[in-house]
Amino acid sequence: MIKNDTWIAQMAGQGMISPFEPQQVRRVGDVPVISYGLSSFGYDIRLSPAEFRIFRHIPGTVVDPKNFNPDNLEPTRLCEDANGSYFILPAHSYGLGVALERLDIPSTITVICIGKSTYARAGIIANLTPAEAAWKGHLTLEFSNSSSADCRLYANEGIVQLLFLEGDPCSVSYQDRQGKYQDQDERVTLARV
Repeated sequence: MIKNDTWIAQMAGQGMISPFEPQQVRRVGDVPVISYGLSSFGYDIRLSPAEFRIFRHIPGTVVDPKNFNPDNLEPTRLCEDANGSYFILPAHSYGLGVALERLDIPSTITVICIGKSTYARAGIIANLTPAEAAWKGHLTLEFSNSSSADCRLYANEGIVQLLFLEGDPCSVSYQDRQGKYQDQDERVTLARV
């Protein structure tokens, strides 16, 4: 069953989402923002300003998820203007960011991450993996710019929505099996085997 705003707020009070915003935020002061915070059946997390990396082509190399070369990812600088802080994701490129919020998922919950319509309408595809039962940390976020124009991804603003699905208790949680992406910091985490 998908969990509602009442349940999400209660669990956030027990540390499931930190920092937690108990309502949808659409403005910060006089500046409109891409919404973040609690919604009816989900929670919109924010893109951290800490780090964003873009895949770059290195002639003669192939990206190998079993032997990932960090040189394939180029750090991108955080820009700022009157609209806020942002990273630029070039046209037809792929980048990795990190969630501002830290998650501590209960053992009967799996979290599905989906893109926000504001970014989808700009050609940004969020390609995110689930946060499994008893997973903890800052999510690494994956984005593809499918448009022919560069696009801003705003830091400290909504970037993806989380949906919380409850199931019967599993016999082995992500924490029990010591998953390789457990306890990620607020930094981009590279592919691991």
